[in-house]
Amino acid sequence: QVQLVESGGGLVQAGGSLRLSCLASGLIFRFNAMAWYRQAPGKQRELVAVISSTSSSTNYPDSVKGRFTISRDNAKNTVYLQMNSLKPEDTAVYYCNGVFGSGLKVLPQYDSWGQGTQVTVSS
Repeated sequence: QVQLVESGGGLVQAGGSLRLSCLASGLIFRFNAMAWYRQAPGKQRELVAVISSTSSSTNYPDSVKGRFTISRDNAKNTVYLQMNSLKPEDTAVYYCNGVFGSGLKVLPQYDSWGQGTQVTVSS
């Protein structure tokens, strides 16, 4: 069974930084493209970053491009999201998942989402 455990969220002032981590188990991590999503209250889940299985490519929507960086450590079955220059509109619960697809046209691969990690950015 796939398990995804996100951590690293917290409360930060606008302009600050956070680094999120997601530990994956129950899957062959090194073969999976991975992504971070976020969901703000009353909004749909939104894709914020994608990384290929070998880290050869990363993709970001315009809303976070230049501020967020996704990376992974296949030896540790962990994917990271470095978030800089945070804005109040980045406030959300952040989740990771394996994905399939290309570029930003990806879909979540696993039904078993983790609990996510809350990021709150104060103005």
